[in-house]
Amino acid sequence: MTDINFKNELSTISDDELFLKSTKLLYFAYRDFIAWPDEVLQKYGFGRAHHRVLFFVSQNPGMTVAELLKILNITKQSLSRVLSALIDQTYITQEIGEEDRRQRLLFLTQKGKELLREVSIYQKEQMINACKNSGLEATEGFWKVLTALINEENREEILNLSFNK
Repeated sequence: MTDINFKNELSTISDDELFLKSTKLLYFAYRDFIAWPDEVLQKYGFGRAHHRVLFFVSQNPGMTVAELLKILNITKQSLSRVLSALIDQTYITQEIGEEDRRQRLLFLTQKGKELLREVSIYQKEQMINACKNSGLEATEGFWKVLTALINEENREEILNLSFNK
């Protein structure tokens, strides 16, 4: 891994330079982070939205469609297309809520878990290596920056929804 010392640079660059450098690095990191999943998903006729649904349902088994809509911040219509495909092809199941029969609780099937594992295996390795190579302090800083990028109006709600299980 290339060891770049950003400490001295951060104290001397302008806000515009900070924005440009950070944004470029974020774009390139995201591009490379999603390249592998995009290739795998394409084999199944799926895209990034399918990956996000699989990921969040795996992290929150039994979540409702309403909770998933809130996390993804997309329209019902957009989610419906993606979720229907995943349900129709048996990657996700919907169960009726015990307390509220109007609720549809979402769960990954074994087939869904296997697809998510295939899609995520490289990302997992990539993220673990990046965090371990960067060290604890840098990783904690990275998490703080990512958390701060989440819209403040719903940051706490999103963090509670997506990290509570």
